[in-house]
Amino acid sequence: MKLTIQLSLIFFLLMLVNACVQQEEKDPVEQQVSSLLAQMTLDEKLGQMMQVNYYGKPEDWNEQLKNGQIGSFLNLSGVIDANEVQRIAMEESRLGIPLLIGRDVIHGFKTIFPIPLGMASSWSTEMAEGAMEIAAKEAKAAGINWTFAPMIDVTWDPRWGRVAETCGEDPYLTSQLGVAMIRGYQGNNPSDSLRIAACAKHYVGYGMSEAGRDYNTTYIPEALLRNVHLRPFKAAADAGCLTFMSAFNDLNGVPTSGNYFTLKTILRDEWKYDGMVVSDWASIQQQVVHGYCETDKDAAEKSVLATVDMEMASRCYDHLKQLIEEGKITEELINERVANILRIKFKMGLFENPYVDETLAERVTLTDENLDYARKVARNSMVLLKNEAQTLPLKKTQKVALIGPMTNAPHDQMGTWVFDGDEKNSITPLTAFQEVLGSNLNYALGLEYSRDKSRAGFTQALAAARKSDVVVYLVGEEAGLSGEANSRGIIDLPGLQSELLSELSKTGKPIVLVVLAGRPLGIGAEIDLSDAVLYAWHPGTMAGPALTDLIFGDYSPSAKLPITMVKGAGQIPFYYYRKNTGKPTDPERMTYIDDIPRNSKQLSLGFTSLHIDYGVTPLYPFGYGLSYTTFDYSEVSLSSSELMMKGDLTASCTITNIGSVAAEEIVQLYVRDLVGSLTRPIKELKGFTRIALQPGESKEVTFTIQPSDLEFHNGEAYVIEPGKFRLWIAKDSESGIASEFTLLNEQK
Repeated sequence: MKLTIQLSLIFFLLMLVNACVQQEEKDPVEQQVSSLLAQMTLDEKLGQMMQVNYYGKPEDWNEQLKNGQIGSFLNLSGVIDANEVQRIAMEESRLGIPLLIGRDVIHGFKTIFPIPLGMASSWSTEMAEGAMEIAAKEAKAAGINWTFAPMIDVTWDPRWGRVAETCGEDPYLTSQLGVAMIRGYQGNNPSDSLRIAACAKHYVGYGMSEAGRDYNTTYIPEALLRNVHLRPFKAAADAGCLTFMSAFNDLNGVPTSGNYFTLKTILRDEWKYDGMVVSDWASIQQQVVHGYCETDKDAAEKSVLATVDMEMASRCYDHLKQLIEEGKITEELINERVANILRIKFKMGLFENPYVDETLAERVTLTDENLDYARKVARNSMVLLKNEAQTLPLKKTQKVALIGPMTNAPHDQMGTWVFDGDEKNSITPLTAFQEVLGSNLNYALGLEYSRDKSRAGFTQALAAARKSDVVVYLVGEEAGLSGEANSRGIIDLPGLQSELLSELSKTGKPIVLVVLAGRPLGIGAEIDLSDAVLYAWHPGTMAGPALTDLIFGDYSPSAKLPITMVKGAGQIPFYYYRKNTGKPTDPERMTYIDDIPRNSKQLSLGFTSLHIDYGVTPLYPFGYGLSYTTFDYSEVSLSSSELMMKGDLTASCTITNIGSVAAEEIVQLYVRDLVGSLTRPIKELKGFTRIALQPGESKEVTFTIQPSDLEFHNGEAYVIEPGKFRLWIAKDSESGIASEFTLLNEQK
């Protein structure tokens, strides 16, 4: 009997191996990869694993290209040079392998869209996809075939400069928008001549840098890693993102560009990802600086074993040949790494179509359609935070004082990570307001730039305010105060912007505060001094027209915050899906620092979790955003109070526009698991949808909940645990009336 079982097992394994071989033989891409690999020398294979920072002219790279020593260039932008280096690689090298030409095309190429954090405020997968499709076409016209985007790191820290590049704090929203951006870049067919390869970055945990300081250490327990930070990357892998980028940070003591657990165990073995992994800039070599590796050779060994296929910028992989000779790695391992690179090049159709039409840019760059779309995305990304006494929208007959350092900042309105956008194409708020108001505009800069500490312009600004009906005051951060390496410890308005606002408020004129920034700022005092507040982020090329579209009521604001706005840096980290704690505080029964009597007893406030100065609520919660109308939400109706493990249930809510303005609303679904084998968040976003309603119109919104939506990692395994759950359909993460249902193991 034992022998029979063993023979049966061997037979089964042979059948399985044979099936895999037959599958590979049927796959033309795998056949092409295998055929080309068989012809390559070791030096040519190692050449494919090198990404070189481009400089000079194509002829400067003749020798290396002819010898097959370069697999990719980055920072080459220009179709003539791109076509020429491709020609040399294709026609003058032994095997004619095309190049990947990479560039940071983060939120637009020539037509610049809002920064990703701003784009995420639209909560629109359709707009995110459309924006990246335009970015892909414009980049492709410059010879670029690969972008290092989208950035799908999740962060809870607005001090971190790269918060501007994220989609915010929530893994579900980030996953949805990240997948949409990947579709925009790559399309349905990666070989499409107008699309480029996407790159999911930074894998993984980079957004948790300690103290919000870029490149800093990250410590993330496995359950948190899997429940939050890995979720957008899993979604990207499932969506067919062609490439991933390993990050700079060390994760739990192991740099992520040499992290066998995250790269090999999870990405390759668990997720079966067969795309290409590229390191971040010199992040392989930086393992030596981290203190994880003694030499560049040691760093190369750890990264190649962890399955990093291509090295960006640094040259640690020059040591791979020696590592093979020393028996520390095998050429078979190199074959696996190179196969991942070649597979992408075949899927992209680069062997058949390596060149780009040099007239393409004339047809796809900065077109009227592109600019109109950028205007649409920008106005749908601006969040209305306050609107007392219906200050907004303004009338075009009013006399308006336009004041502030962001009124005419064509470079800064584009935001961070803009290498190819030209400020000459930016339409500033000043230009747009002049077009709308004409002689009804009173303009004064007030401050030259966001960090300006001179009061020289105050007199002119106050004079403009006094002779106007309303003040529109544009404040914020210059583009260079956010983005990579630009972390801030204090997240208030820089310079004398707050002081000028205080002076403007003394004129008694209504004040509309407009904030252009790369992060959510701690502006509670400034909001108190303002009658209306519009958070515009860095809106891109069409900032001015998008702003006037909203301020003068041609459209109603619809954007919602994709990240919690804190009262100040001392509240960080603050995110909506936090834990309840054993001693939660009731926000309605708070005692603040100034209310504490002198000589009070130590425990006079009780045993609860709070800041006695900030309280327990943020400045504005995740998902928050106002409109020019009011939406009424009915109570939630569940199809059943019980959800079976093999079934689903629906949750419905009727939304009514009870105001007088047609507008769009972003309806959000939240769930709470009341008891788990690992404590669960107080709320988790599980769905959202955008609806348009005319005045007086109602629509029923229905979400479907399945047991798989309730899965989480408990530190040991992914589980779906029976028990009681609460559910909200609401306008933001802090509103709504809860309904309850029970997840059951089986039918009664």
